[in-house]
Amino acid sequence: MLDPMSQNAVTQLLQIRYPIIQGGMVWCSGWRLASAVSNAGGLGLLGAGSMTPELLEEHILKCKAATQKPFGVNVPLIYGHAQKHIEVILKHGVNIVFTSAGNPSLFTKLLKDNGCTVVHVIANTKFALKAQDAGVDALVAEGFEAGGHNGKEETTTFCLVPQIADIAHLPVIAAGGIYDGRSWLAAEALGASGIQVGTRFAACQESSAHEHYKTAILQAQEGQTQLTLKQLTPVRMYKNALFEAVDALIQQGKSVEEIKAFMGKGRSRLGVFEGKMEEGELEMGAVSALIKQSETAGEIIESLVQTYIQAKLRLIDFA
Repeated sequence: MLDPMSQNAVTQLLQIRYPIIQGGMVWCSGWRLASAVSNAGGLGLLGAGSMTPELLEEHILKCKAATQKPFGVNVPLIYGHAQKHIEVILKHGVNIVFTSAGNPSLFTKLLKDNGCTVVHVIANTKFALKAQDAGVDALVAEGFEAGGHNGKEETTTFCLVPQIADIAHLPVIAAGGIYDGRSWLAAEALGASGIQVGTRFAACQESSAHEHYKTAILQAQEGQTQLTLKQLTPVRMYKNALFEAVDALIQQGKSVEEIKAFMGKGRSRLGVFEGKMEEGELEMGAVSALIKQSETAGEIIESLVQTYIQAKLRLIDFA
């Protein structure tokens, strides 16, 4: 499709203008960001992973007041509040839920029985099939370029998306390393019907992240992020003092318990939300090396659409 407004499997499923999903990132994805993305024609997601159930309820109500367009909630299933988050979502009639970091069988049937569209984030073929069997409506295939929690296999987006598209009978949304329309078009060529963008939205003006963290994204250079903590839960982080300390522990062969004790709790809040740039966990994708300016969410959507059209026209001219 040349026109990004043309209906495809993802736009039809989610009832959105463009097949562009904003990642539901912890400490970044509040109601301001989600509503701005939805108003611009994409799908905004509230990041429930950094919210109490009460705070999620507040953000849902504010998001409903700020947009008449579809929006959803991302629920990381490994967190203790997941059950309560689902209850809040159902209470307020949010009908799009992205689940991640856990077993999709936990809540998919409940959500589907209550009229929700369910999309699950996966990083390998095993969990893609498991999510499909659980009854989800679509899959986010997230390569290890992505920021935050990730797959141990370190499968890149360019390798993962066609694998998932070949084995799954569901719409596939590509995530990890998605920056502009060139990335979007490449993902489409590999079999994806849509894209999920994280780090670029994390740095945008409506993101609830701390300005110090946003500045770190804008100033990041090639090679300044790396997947680490594979002994616990793999996560792609910016290489700050915390990263170096963790890497040293890993190189010394420290046990999982020792690494857990060192990390403690709340490291991502310290870094992303409070702006503690050396002791905080700065989750960001490898695509940060491409992000050089502060933008609004609407400007990002417009840029994605225009660069998609330009990339497609270049290929048509070449042919």
